Amino acid sequence: MKAPEKITSITTLHLYLKLGRPSNPLISVFDFTEVAADPSSLRTAVTTDFYVVAIKNDCAGKFKYGQQYYDFQDGIMYFIAPHQVMQFEDILLSEVKGSVLLVHPDFLQGYPIAATIKEYGYFSYAAHEALHLSEREEKSVTDIIDNIRRETENNMDVFTQDLLVSNIDLLLKYCDRFYNRQFLTRKKMNHDLLIQLEGVLDDYFKNNRLIIDGIPTVQFIASEMNISPNYLSDMLRVHTGQTTQQHIQNRLIERAKELLSTTMMTVSEIAYHLGFEHPQSFHRLFKNRTAISPLEFRQTFN
Repeated sequence: MKAPEKITSITTLHLYLKLGRPSNPLISVFDFTEVAADPSSLRTAVTTDFYVVAIKNDCAGKFKYGQQYYDFQDGIMYFIAPHQVMQFEDILLSEVKGSVLLVHPDFLQGYPIAATIKEYGYFSYAAHEALHLSEREEKSVTDIIDNIRRETENNMDVFTQDLLVSNIDLLLKYCDRFYNRQFLTRKKMNHDLLIQLEGVLDDYFKNNRLIIDGIPTVQFIASEMNISPNYLSDMLRVHTGQTTQQHIQNRLIERAKELLSTTMMTVSEIAYHLGFEHPQSFHRLFKNRTAISPLEFRQTFN
């Protein structure tokens, strides 16, 4: 497999897409209609050293992000963090509408957003977990992106960077809000994901994978569900108030209570049976979740 082409600067990406040179080498906004590159040249997988935020609508073709394809027939937003692999395939550029915001991490240095941007889980969502906007939401987003573009095209002054960073921060907060709305409004899809999660855990427990492979990781569960770890945890947090890790731990506690109340296994044996490398870790988790020790819980049944 051919290694992805590494694009280290926003200026290089502009040249790659045959756009004009950016007004600022650390931040840029462009429309898809401005891209003059031959579509066949965009089939190479690439990674960048900067953040990419794109809003698309009325698109033809498919976009490959990681190992997933997404059909951009509907208006959507997607977010890509530095060093992630992306690839366009069969894009008909003349039919693509929308805008792209590029921000290099260096542009954010010295501002709180330099740290908080890493906390937005949607920068590591898969393409099929894109943000679908209502008309009103789309207007809110495009207004901010238009503000950013106008500011980047003005002559720099002492206010420019502060204003740009403030707009970027506002844009990301709105997108976080809209994703939260999407988790709530797509109840059928998310309900199916909850059922699928329980099924994956049921199979793992029933097939004695805890003894063989240890406690399942969030990454393993997400991979089995064909979903990104951050999307899964964020969706669960909205619907259940808990992350995937906490959900896994709850299932372990449920199973531990069953074994403590129905078998003569020692606490250490139960700990190993549930995939813990050290009984102390099991004891600590059980007490943190139930406020009593495993032995104290067992004694309530005697």
